[in-house]
Amino acid sequence: MSAADDGRSLGQLVASATTELSALVHDEIALAKAEIRQDVKRGVMGGGFAIAAGVLLLFSLPVLSFAAAYGIHNLGLGLAWSFLIVGGAFILLALILLLWALRKFKKIKPPEKSIASAKQTAAVLQKAKPHPRAAGNGQVKLGSGAHTDDYTGAKAVSGGARDVTRSGV
Repeated sequence: MSAADDGRSLGQLVASATTELSALVHDEIALAKAEIRQDVKRGVMGGGFAIAAGVLLLFSLPVLSFAAAYGIHNLGLGLAWSFLIVGGAFILLALILLLWALRKFKKIKPPEKSIASAKQTAAVLQKAKPHPRAAGNGQVKLGSGAHTDDYTGAKAVSGGARDVTRSGV
């Protein structure tokens, strides 16, 4: 379909294409942000569980000391059993939290929809023909010869501030 078929000028078509390309880029950026936001949320949750596991491991050291001291008096157990029971419970809790954190980290994936969309857009843009450039002699050149319009078969010639198409030139 040419510009004359739908009543729009070349300038309007270029403006429309620019607007649509800009909207496409903005939509792809919004999609990437949404996917990354979800993965960051999962990463923060996993990081929180890992930090909690680390804090519990740190707090287990003084607790083990108190367990040894009070375990002998309150439970009648030996010093070694007091250390093992309380310390083992905190280490077990820390391991459970760490496994939970690892499970959250494994759910983090790259933004697959954004990557696929960007690859598809790049493939479409690679198939697009390059824009013709004006040569020094007034003719529009693409590669080594004058550019011929695909629809009319006319050669495009630069005519001042805007391009003029003449048939048979």
